[in-house]
Amino acid sequence: MSTLSGKTVAFVATDGFEDSELTSPWDAVTAAGATAVLISPATDSIEGKNGHRQAVDVAASAAEAADYDALVLPGGVVNADDLRLDAASVALAREFFAQHKPVAAICHAAWLLIEADVVDGRTLTSYPSLKTDLVNAGATWVDEEVVVDEGLVSSRTPDDLPAFNAKVVEEIAEGAHAGQTV
Repeated sequence: MSTLSGKTVAFVATDGFEDSELTSPWDAVTAAGATAVLISPATDSIEGKNGHRQAVDVAASAAEAADYDALVLPGGVVNADDLRLDAASVALAREFFAQHKPVAAICHAAWLLIEADVVDGRTLTSYPSLKTDLVNAGATWVDEEVVVDEGLVSSRTPDDLPAFNAKVVEEIAEGAHAGQTV
């Protein structure tokens, strides 16, 4: 039996995502036995900043955190900026925290977590330009390739994907975390 057999992992993204920050974690969780599902405010398919196209499985407005075991948020400036303006995506991210489920965010994806008001008192990393935003939202920001805080996994850039992917799989395998709250 694979590490994540029987688990379903939600990925939330829209146009402008950083291609490798979607495809690499997607491959990691599916290789570990999970089913990956793409949730988006877009209805048909989305396109990464380098041209990767991916079909949308579920509209953000119809998605429920209860249907998934974990959430992965790819970065990309345009993707993250658009998602933080989408009320359904923000509410969905917040639901994952309320249900104590693992959440992983890389690069600019932390913007969605700031908008969901779930970073206060947490330690995480991100693309360096988000440091001030995270600190102003009450987080402790550190410059490390991967940070895990009670089920919240964060990384800085595509260079950190090997460490990020390993921790994403590990945290999803562990399941719910009591400290993962809003």
